[in-house]
Order: sequence, then C-alpha cells, then structure tokens
Amino acid sequence: MENKDKYKILFVCLGNICRSPSAEAVMKKLVHQARLDAVFEVDSAGIIGYHEGEGADPRMKAHAARRGYKLDSISRPVRMADFYDFDLIIGMDNRNVEDLKEKAPDLEAVDKILTRLQTDHLDSLLLHRPDALMEPEEIAEAFDILYKAGKVRNFGVSNMTPMMMELLKKEVKYPICANQIQLSCAVTQVFDAGFHMNMQCNAGIMRDGGGVLEYCRMNKIPIQAWSSLQYGYFQGVFLGSEKYPELNAVLERIAKEKGVTSMAIALAWILRYPGATQAVVGTTKPARIHEAAKAGEIQMTKKEWYEIYLAAGNDLP
Repeated sequence: MENKDKYKILFVCLGNICRSPSAEAVMKKLVHQARLDAVFEVDSAGIIGYHEGEGADPRMKAHAARRGYKLDSISRPVRMADFYDFDLIIGMDNRNVEDLKEKAPDLEAVDKILTRLQTDHLDSLLLHRPDALMEPEEIAEAFDILYKAGKVRNFGVSNMTPMMMELLKKEVKYPICANQIQLSCAVTQVFDAGFHMNMQCNAGIMRDGGGVLEYCRMNKIPIQAWSSLQYGYFQGVFLGSEKYPELNAVLERIAKEKGVTSMAIALAWILRYPGATQAVVGTTKPARIHEAAKAGEIQMTKKEWYEIYLAAGNDLP
C-alpha cells in the first residue's frame, strides 16, 4: 500500500515535547506489533512552535525508554495543512482540543461567504490591517489552501508597512497583489513625510513605517487608495465641502479645462503617482463608476498635481 493510502493519525499537545511524542511512540509500537505499518502513519505536533526543532524532553525520553518506547520525534507546530493531510487528529487534553478547533480551517464557512457574494471565488483577498500576533507561516498555509481550492486567486494586504510585507514575503510564496492604504487629495501623509524629511515638523513624521510608496514601487506592488474622496478618518467627502474651498476651486477649474468632473480629477491625482496605483471608489452605481473611470484617461501634469497638493492645505519646503 502506498503512503498516500495510509490512515494518518496526529497526536497534539501544547509544545510537542512530552505527551504527544509519547502517544506517537506508543501508537507506533502498537501498529508495528500488529504488523500494520503499511496501513497506519503516526505523527505528533504542538499547538505552539516554542520548541520547534527540539527533541522530546530528556526526562520523558528516559521514562519511555525504561518501558520499551523510543521517543525520536522532533517538535513542530500544527500546520494548516495537517487538517487536510491527517484522517484523525487527537488533542491530548480538552484545552488542546479547543485550540485545535480554533486553528482548524473552515472551507464551508468560506463557501457560505462566497454564496452570499454570488460568486465562486475572489479575485483578490486582502489581509486587512496589521496583527501584532500574526504568524506568517499560518497565513501562508491558509492562503495556499484557499488558492488550491480555487476560492481565491490573488493575495494582498492593507495598511501594512514595508517590514510587515517583508515578514509575510518570507513565508507566502505568492506575490502581494496590492497594499491598500488611505490616500486622497485631502489625506496625504504618505507624501508629506517624504517632502519634509529631516525637518522638525508634524508633516515630517513617518506614519507608514518608512517609505511605503517607494517600497511598493520597487517591489511592483500596486497601491490601492481607500477613502479616495474622503478627508480625515471617515469624516466626510471633500468634494463640495466648505472645509476645502481652495481645493475644490482648483479641482473644478482643472475639471472644466479637461471636460470632466471634479471627482475624475481627484481620482486622476491619485493615479498620477508613478507605478501601478489604483483608486477604490466605493460605489455600485453605474453612472458614478462611469464618471470615475474617466480618471484613467486624464493626462495630469506635474504642475497640476502639485497645485492640487498645495490647495489641500499642504506646504512644500
């Protein structure tokens, strides 16, 4: 019988250096004594990866040896793929079982979400906002499962710094298709910091981890601008707002000159940044989408771009 046809059993404890290696050794011996090595495959793993690469605890190995068992496994954490590769996964206590339930992928839940969206797949799945506790290995495994199952075609992120993306790229084998950040004519902090580099002012404060625009250009990661027509943090639309009279005057003048709307000019300002820049417009109305699409046809000069930047209340050194 080939290995792929074996019934696969995985024992899991917290760190994979005591209980689960012992259970693995006992089960392997029972399988061997019953001459069922061609039928069963036995392994063990831990909920956490703290002891990854280490052998079993020496005290446990000594007790096992006195009873005729050899603990030769090497500690490793549970992987997402284990939930598909193994026929039976056994937690060594109730807490381990609960932890396994939390880690287990749920493709049925994914299918329900896709059904609600009236599709069978997503073109892009973005990991939304940083997580201080994220495990790149788990993210890589999860996306790999979704990709191979045909549920998702591209992997991206949002609001992530260059170093966060570097951390993910160490494990995720698929290219990052986009980094979605807040950017509009009225929300320009990613530009401000570069213009005011080495200056003692608020505009010079790096809020993107340091050069996110340049990093994405160098690595061919498209920037997706969310809240592309908003000011502040969801405080409202700046188009027509009395809070931005100078900005709206400039947008309206350029729009009239080019025969489009102010919205198209505001979006064209985002698209003018070199590289594969995109704008999220946040509407499902066909007329608005048609109006926004004209931004891609506009040839904006550098002079116009900087005029809009200054009209939003910014300054240049």
